[in-house]
Amino acid sequence: MRIQLSSHFTYKKLFYFCISPIIMMIFTSIYGVVDGFFVSNFVGKVPFAAVNLVMPFIMILGGVGFMIGTGGSALIAKTLGEGKQDLANCYFTMMIKLTLVLGILLTVIGIVFIRPISYLLGATESMIEDCVLYGRIVLLFNSAFMLQNVFQTFLSTAEKPKLGLIVTTTAGVTNMVLDALFIIVFQWGVAGAAIATGIGQCVGGILPFIYFIRPNSSRLQLKKSKIDGRALVKACINGSSELMSNISSSLISVIYNLQLLKFAGENGVAAYGTIMYIQFIFIAVFIGYTIGTAPIISYHYGAGNSKELKNLLRKSMLIVGTAGLSMMALAWVLAEPLSNLFVGYDRELFELTKHAFRMFSFSFILAGVNIFSSSFFTALNNGGVSAAISFMRTLVFQILLVLILPVFIGLDGIWYSISVAEVLAFGVSLAFLAAKRGKYHYV
Repeated sequence: MRIQLSSHFTYKKLFYFCISPIIMMIFTSIYGVVDGFFVSNFVGKVPFAAVNLVMPFIMILGGVGFMIGTGGSALIAKTLGEGKQDLANCYFTMMIKLTLVLGILLTVIGIVFIRPISYLLGATESMIEDCVLYGRIVLLFNSAFMLQNVFQTFLSTAEKPKLGLIVTTTAGVTNMVLDALFIIVFQWGVAGAAIATGIGQCVGGILPFIYFIRPNSSRLQLKKSKIDGRALVKACINGSSELMSNISSSLISVIYNLQLLKFAGENGVAAYGTIMYIQFIFIAVFIGYTIGTAPIISYHYGAGNSKELKNLLRKSMLIVGTAGLSMMALAWVLAEPLSNLFVGYDRELFELTKHAFRMFSFSFILAGVNIFSSSFFTALNNGGVSAAISFMRTLVFQILLVLILPVFIGLDGIWYSISVAEVLAFGVSLAFLAAKRGKYHYV
């Protein structure tokens, strides 16, 4: 079934258009999880904690790609909706050039400062060398990682979501196979995990680049274009909510790790790392759905089709709300086997992780609604509202709660904080949706 951005979207069409980016994001999450699985089970819990500790910094740098991809995709899809194909191609080309330039710059900065940043993140002397080794190797591939993040959104805008799925699946399988080879067979430890991740990112970032620099049948083409600084700034500001979400999540991880070191030691960090790996897979469903729906929303906004905006908002809220309830139930049931998969070798750590994940599972009920609400306003080219929702959800509420709740209920306060934060963020999302309905006519 070929579906165009201009189509009227039924539940069936939404499913067909979004299933590829959803599976794509799940695969992206899984092959990140594979690193944790192999390091935890075949290298040790201290190296596992070290990888988890340095990961937020790596994700912040790679998250710049999400900013360019989401903000650029919204601008490009809106431009397509306005019937300006050549201009959309120019914007697309500029976004790819910007990604390459920033990728190189951030790689150099990351490699130079990884050691002091690791200490700042709370690395102990037993963890620091693994933090630096893993971080420097992965950062060598940062440009490819950023391209991968950019193309995950642009392939949907180009009406090629299935190509994105193929590329991401190939990248994921590559990483999984190389993890097993480098860690188990060659016994390269955290270095092997880092190299496997980097090569997988090259597959995910470079293959789509090769596709677009050649003649192709997609909605977007790379063309010679001048740099339009105003358009670049507009796209980056609009996409800043996704960067803010990425940075906030990474900063939250740092604070969680510091709190957990205080309340539960290295076991707490390892347990949180396991939960984060598993959470990535669950949240990937929501992120994949927003990647699929964002260009559709932007296109119909550009075309002035408020009736379709209303249709997309209503259907999407029902979909992500139902998915959130299902994920909460699934996470509760799978808490024991998944905890055993990662840390079953240590009974105390296993019990801590299982208990924490079950408390953590309640956050999935509203996470999808909040993620979609932020993405919805990004797609409407309203980066300010999108960033506000993301900022309150992932930074303000979580920081306050992870610092305050443990004072009253101890370690459990850390695990409950994200669920309470999602409830507060839900109120913010509803408030903005109500306040902006007159401007965008989606209700």
